Amino acid sequence: MSGAWQLRRYQVKEGALDAFVELWREEVVPARGAYGFRVEAAWTGDDGREFGWIVSHPDASQFDAAEQAYYASPERAAISTDPASLLDEVATWLVHPVKHP
Repeated sequence: MSGAWQLRRYQVKEGALDAFVELWREEVVPARGAYGFRVEAAWTGDDGREFGWIVSHPDASQFDAAEQAYYASPERAAISTDPASLLDEVATWLVHPVKHP
């Protein structure tokens, strides 16, 4: 496989989960899509503060460059609210598929 996957886990500020999910769905996902990223999965936790997602890029060798281009892009600058302003914690990992039965 030539793609790359990143697991992103956020702790959202108290009371901001609905606003964050709407911002993510309506603005972040399309902005990342313009740079070749695709959302593979997303979820919220029962505590009302946990949000996680897996984002992929079709070319592992270009993941970092595409991410830098996204963060410097006019699409990212046009997002109505800085997503980070709604978060208390951010953790990200590049992950690799494991064969399973």
